[in-house]
Amino acid sequence: MGTGTPLIYLIAGEPSGDAIGARLISALNELSGGAVEFTGLGGEAMKVAGFESLFPIQELSVMGFVEVLPHARRILRRINEVAEDVASKRPDLIVTIDSPSFSARVAKRIADLDIPKVHYVAPTVWAWRAGRVHKFIRYYDHLMAILPFEPPYFEKVGLPCAFVGHPVLEYGADKGDGDSFRYRHNLPAAIPLICALPGSRRGEVGRHIDIFGKALEILGSKGQDYNVVIPTLSHLSEFVRKATAGWPIPPVILDRPDEKYDAMAASAVSVAASGTVALETAIARVPTVIAYKVNRITGFLVRRLIRVDFVNILNILADREIVPECLQEKCRAENLATSLADLMGEDGDKQIAELAPYIAQLGNGTEIPSMAAAKYLLSDVLKINAGSH
Repeated sequence: MGTGTPLIYLIAGEPSGDAIGARLISALNELSGGAVEFTGLGGEAMKVAGFESLFPIQELSVMGFVEVLPHARRILRRINEVAEDVASKRPDLIVTIDSPSFSARVAKRIADLDIPKVHYVAPTVWAWRAGRVHKFIRYYDHLMAILPFEPPYFEKVGLPCAFVGHPVLEYGADKGDGDSFRYRHNLPAAIPLICALPGSRRGEVGRHIDIFGKALEILGSKGQDYNVVIPTLSHLSEFVRKATAGWPIPPVILDRPDEKYDAMAASAVSVAASGTVALETAIARVPTVIAYKVNRITGFLVRRLIRVDFVNILNILADREIVPECLQEKCRAENLATSLADLMGEDGDKQIAELAPYIAQLGNGTEIPSMAAAKYLLSDVLKINAGSH
């Protein structure tokens, strides 16, 4: 490093990485006293933190072996664009966040640059495609893991890996105000509110929204009163609005991130696409059933590659299905309706109580995750005195 202000190149290719990146920027600024600069690729959350992205990241939000094929040429073009931008700016540090396939492809393009490279959110080699550990040791100098059991998978091949804690712990999912949410949206407390979370990508929403709607219809046909809220992203809100136009009970559709946790706090139960959002509902103490469906060919391939019995992180930590998982062929309206009905009773209270010790394992025990990550980057990678916090 030179003696000037260090330039950190951040790469976040999807909403989950964008949320992590925004908090990392804030933590780095706090620890350094604002003596760092940022550039690279990010989304709306990072923009609010003062970050200017190379291009909008929405077009990169595609998941699945088959689903990505129609977009492959455009994604490859964007990968090259990011690599060229890195080479031209010559930052002091490169941090890729989540999106392991996209991130690793960028890292491969810039492998010859003598710049420290760190990946934040270790790839799930413990779940599938264990061989990826060798790809990451070729292209990265450090990893930051968000699950307590991950570091040994990488350290055994010589790649330094620090457990910094799961970012979901600092999102504020447990800070929602349910009463004010119900008041703002004229939702009576006597009628249970169901929080439906069909995904953060257009493809995910498209695959799940009709199934969720039919599950709610079945629930209603059995005499269950309810209202429904759908927190989504601004660029998906119109799509969600059209997809739910025929629902017998019109949902409250939110496209403001600041209302999501209030909505969860007001909810009796949730049906959610598998992913980080299912950790958010657990922290918000909302009994949840998770669902996920992909293209049949993608599902066939994943089933033969995956090495774990569950997809929900808390179920994996517990080694049992505390949170019901309705995946692929089990992702059917009847199954979701049954689980929702069960969770509205004693099963819901039981789920929340049983998840508590596993939520606690997501923390590193000393610092909030973004601060631990920022301190690691400054002290261990850039060798800057980050001070004590």
